Amino acid sequence: MEITGLDWLAQAAPDPAAFREQWERSGLGLVLLPAGRRWDVLSVPGRLGRPAVDLFGAGACGPVLADFGDEHVGFLVPVGTAARWIGTGVRCTGEGTWIVVPHPDRRGRGVRWLVPPDGTGRLNDPVRLELALHEAAAALGDW
Repeated sequence: MEITGLDWLAQAAPDPAAFREQWERSGLGLVLLPAGRRWDVLSVPGRLGRPAVDLFGAGACGPVLADFGDEHVGFLVPVGTAARWIGTGVRCTGEGTWIVVPHPDRRGRGVRWLVPPDGTGRLNDPVRLELALHEAAAALGDW
């Protein structure tokens, strides 16, 4: 049986079956999921995060969220990364926090996936992310 992006996200919920049911009934297509169970999230300003996604290259980037108005871009990274991340301008979301997550198979307004989860469990490599963020910041020049 193939695992979908929705299945993979549901695994992070305290009750995956109830979560899926709630998500399917929700008219907004947005739900809250706990960070720090299957992944952490590192959020950066959109003007830095969007170029960093491009620098990862096709097929190498794990799931990435964009918030309302593309003000922030959130990279899903391995659990524990948020607690160890050292850097300025990065909002780290890990254990004990919750994030808004859109349905991976629906297009909506507001919070959306720039790179949706594919069901494989692939996350963004923190080392590659750091390098991409440095390169994106250098290209901006005024960062």
